[in-house]
Amino acid sequence: MIYFTADMHFGHRGIIAMQNRPFESVDVMNSVLLQNYNAVVNKNDTVYILGDICHHLDIDDANVLIRKLNGKKYLITGNHDKKYDPKLFIEIHDFMTVSLNGKHFSLMHYPMLSWPKKNRGSYQLHGHIHARADYNETNKSEGIRRYDVGVDANNFFPVSVRQIIDFFDGGIE
Repeated sequence: MIYFTADMHFGHRGIIAMQNRPFESVDVMNSVLLQNYNAVVNKNDTVYILGDICHHLDIDDANVLIRKLNGKKYLITGNHDKKYDPKLFIEIHDFMTVSLNGKHFSLMHYPMLSWPKKNRGSYQLHGHIHARADYNETNKSEGIRRYDVGVDANNFFPVSVRQIIDFFDGGIE
């Protein structure tokens, strides 16, 4: 299976108040996010992390935490990402395009107004803005195939490629 996620902000105490995350402490947040991630992503799954894995963690602690995340990981860097151990990822990019399940996806930490093949049904996946689910619903209702894969918009879980395609196309391919 293929998954996407962004904006976990492991180690970032301030994100709890800034985004009104329902966690008592940064340790609880880190634990729940890690548990949620590994509950859906298996070791042989592929996951595209669209930035901001950690914030306010030293690099060694960040690398230890990233090692605990299941899957074959691709990193599309965000504004808070550090120089993590590159061996933890299949590839690291600022921007990436992929074709999955017969669909084209443009992956970037930041939302884009335009992206490759936008007018031919492609999707732009991003994080950064810490939107809620209504942001994705609004884009869908306006015919915009842009989706925030960040944990704040997805009940603190990664989202699968199938979920995204079904969200926009109702399972029609």
